[in-house]
Amino acid sequence: MDIKSEKFLFKYLNNYSPTGFETSGQRIWLDYMKPYIDEYISDTYGTVVGVINPKSEYKVVIEAHADEISWFVNYITDDGYIYVIKNGGSDHQIAPSKRVNIYTERGIVKGVFGWPAIHVRDSKTEKNPSLENIFIDVGCDSKKEIEKLGIHVGCVITFEDELIHLNKNYLTGRALDNRMGGFMIAEVAKRLKENKKNLDFGLYIVNSVQEEIGLRGAQMIAERINPDVAIVTDVTHDTQSPMYNKKKSGDVKAGKGPALTYGPAVQNNLLKLLIKSAKSNKIPYQLIATSRHTGTDTDAFAYSNDGVASALISLPLKYMHTTVETVHKKDVENCIKLIYESVLNIKKNQDFRYIK
Repeated sequence: MDIKSEKFLFKYLNNYSPTGFETSGQRIWLDYMKPYIDEYISDTYGTVVGVINPKSEYKVVIEAHADEISWFVNYITDDGYIYVIKNGGSDHQIAPSKRVNIYTERGIVKGVFGWPAIHVRDSKTEKNPSLENIFIDVGCDSKKEIEKLGIHVGCVITFEDELIHLNKNYLTGRALDNRMGGFMIAEVAKRLKENKKNLDFGLYIVNSVQEEIGLRGAQMIAERINPDVAIVTDVTHDTQSPMYNKKKSGDVKAGKGPALTYGPAVQNNLLKLLIKSAKSNKIPYQLIATSRHTGTDTDAFAYSNDGVASALISLPLKYMHTTVETVHKKDVENCIKLIYESVLNIKKNQDFRYIK
């Protein structure tokens, strides 16, 4: 990773991009992408697409999602405390003692998720953190004082955590799910440009919104682009970290390469192309299986329009939906390489159908 790429990565990951409020992150992403694309498109809800060869009728998508989990202000008490609801799959159990940023039209307001001290909790009746009892303190003594800060019901909230290097091999922080994917597809576009690779089809580098609440951004943009092929990247669980049921969750470990998925939404001929690309370029990879859906934007693309040949390349991730999501740097690089080489192996008008 060169200095320019790393600078972009940290700027992009440290910016906030909650579901439904992705705009500032999308602008950072698009500004980085502009030297490597021919044009871009955006839609009503904020999905952004960089396009190479926009006049080509044969269209290939590489995709990630831009949004991160967060909270909404839901209720403000008369004595100055804030109760919340989830925006996406936020984890209430990790909230107590976390610092937060509350986004208002007047700027960011700092706050904390409070929690009673251990000294005053009764072990016999002690309750676990839940949506009913977690609360935010912004240092105000009344609802009126909170409202003067610009805080109102509907303000979005994120944890205050930033990307850091963990030892020499890992990156850790919030929202690696899945802005790390946005970084990876941007790097593919950058390398295609720098290596002067001329594609004979249209390449659509898609950074979708609202994945965390049901793949909504991908559903919308898939209909608009109507691609022939979609290679989606997202994260998957490192099942070798503690407390996983490995027989149930599969066998994936950070540092051993991207994970390729078998499942109904994954088009097998496209998957074979990904595996061939990995093997021919000596890119390590792992395998996972899913019984119905992948739970990623792959599903939205696969079942859109008349059906789109779709496949999934996943980045192994520790501690998903926490403030310390952790990935191995080698996996990030190998995901970029695999997407890049797979794109180069696709031929114009390639027909992935099983029966022709």
